Amino acid sequence: MNKISVIVITKDEEKNITDCLKSIHWADEIIVVDAESSDRTVELTKNFTEKIFIRKWEGYVPQKKYALSLASNEWVLSLDADERITPELKDEINNISENQFDGYKIRRKNFLYSKEIKSCGWESDYQLRFFRKNKTTLNDRLVHEKFSVDGNIGIFKEPMIHYTFNSFSDYFSKINHYTSLKARELYNQKRKINGWIIVTHTISSFFIFFIMKKGFKDGVYGLIISILHSISTAINYLKLWELQIKNPR
Repeated sequence: MNKISVIVITKDEEKNITDCLKSIHWADEIIVVDAESSDRTVELTKNFTEKIFIRKWEGYVPQKKYALSLASNEWVLSLDADERITPELKDEINNISENQFDGYKIRRKNFLYSKEIKSCGWESDYQLRFFRKNKTTLNDRLVHEKFSVDGNIGIFKEPMIHYTFNSFSDYFSKINHYTSLKARELYNQKRKINGWIIVTHTISSFFIFFIMKKGFKDGVYGLIISILHSISTAINYLKLWELQIKNPR
């Protein structure tokens, strides 16, 4: 059995952090890097670990790079506060072959409230989250950051649980943040935007998720997810358009 460090970055996650840390209480080390939460996140985290580091928010990549640098074990599991490790996945993690792979992808079993979503592309959501520290780097994207492993990558059979959001208010708060980052990223890539692109991409986003990715199979849940994706697409391109207007090149 390998010694394992778990890293979690947080910001106002009092609704999620207890269940998240309960699911990995078995780890040899739990490291939480908190971005100056204003709620009870830090207080609740102290029930599970003393390794809590307060760091001003500088972005997803800097926070996770810092958390990774603090890990004292070779094998590291990166977890978000809205994710849970099942007992079955725990057993699979603890029984890996030492030399077979340098990193592992884990499928996320995504839930919208209590409903597991099996369409919209959510059913095949694989994330590289378990890896050797000295073989791993992070990309420099502003949003949707990803780990990269220099070596062979395996896939665990057991999934982890992911609760996408607690309320629509939480969702729109997250989307407001993510779309600002994405718009800035596209602006830095010198992507151009106009009214036609905003309209066509917004409409096509809905049909891609509801029809092509078979969101209709999940009924009203698939409909809601498809609508939310189209809304976030519209907001993303509107913010990119705004950046172009305010900062013409």
